[in-house]
Amino acid sequence: MSRIGYARVSTIDQDLDTQIAKLRAEGCGIIRSEKVSGASRDGRAELATIIDFLRPGDELVVTRLDRLGRDTRDVLNLIHECEQRGAFVTVLDPHVSTRGEMGHIVLTVLGMVAQMERRFIKERQREGIEKAKASGVYLGGKRRVDRGSIASLRAEGLSPTEIAKRVGCSRMQVYRVLAASTGADAAARRF
Repeated sequence: MSRIGYARVSTIDQDLDTQIAKLRAEGCGIIRSEKVSGASRDGRAELATIIDFLRPGDELVVTRLDRLGRDTRDVLNLIHECEQRGAFVTVLDPHVSTRGEMGHIVLTVLGMVAQMERRFIKERQREGIEKAKASGVYLGGKRRVDRGSIASLRAEGLSPTEIAKRVGCSRMQVYRVLAASTGADAAARRF
């Protein structure tokens, strides 16, 4: 019987240390973490690894329910998969576990609240952007990669894979930046 911790943040800029420390303090012998959106389960390789690894009696531990996901259906499906493997899910804040029937009800409600909160955040964000655009102060989102570095590394002859490793982004992001700066057809001919 193992306690397996799962920590997740949505962006590269965010820090996993607090979640990992809480999971260690709870006695998690194994902790997997990743920096990926919780909007869906797509691309969450560490979570998939945990699910595949779970054995009867094991416990998946997260600091908050929204670390598992922001969509109620995804969270409930994930909990169902854990239960199919004979494992339990425990959320530390607020402390809720699927070991009891009441835990299922609370987790379902919390999942619905997390999804609703995500919708409200997106709505407020969209309203704020529209307001900023109307007043002429919206400059767009913060760029996460240095486009100049990508272009200069490409000019040096590096492959998109090598560029992605050096810059710290995905290879697909490199392709997008290069396509945007040189035109899609010119970029496609280069590769």
